[in-house]
Amino acid sequence: MISNREQVTEMILSAKVRKDLKWSQVADAVGQSKEWTTAACLGQMTFTKPQAAVVGELFDLSDEAVAWLQIAPYKGSLPTAIPTDPLIYRLYELVNVYGTTMKELIHEEFGDGIMSAIDFSMDIQREEDPKGDRVNMVMSGKFLPYKTY
Repeated sequence: MISNREQVTEMILSAKVRKDLKWSQVADAVGQSKEWTTAACLGQMTFTKPQAAVVGELFDLSDEAVAWLQIAPYKGSLPTAIPTDPLIYRLYELVNVYGTTMKELIHEEFGDGIMSAIDFSMDIQREEDPKGDRVNMVMSGKFLPYKTY
């Protein structure tokens, strides 16, 4: 018996390792971006019934686990203090929802390490849109692998 969505996330991660799957492969099968699909597999998004069925088949999940994939999750995967400034809170929200996805994809692409916030650049631009202007933020940080000694 499954009692929470975190248990399904653990099943997915275990099967991903066991089957040597890439998030992009899962995304191709689901028909969504790798970023969204990874977030959904990590328990931050809700799959539709057909999407959940595909994920269930890929990861050999039970019918009960597939049902959990279709329930709106409690978003936020980082148990930290919540900032009060509205703009910073929205960035916190972004990291809280997509942080584990970014970490997972960076480690998959580069290995075990971090993105430097010292050797780092960011570009913020206004992107005009008839439905409302958008913030276009590009962040670039040097990858720093953890050393063994």
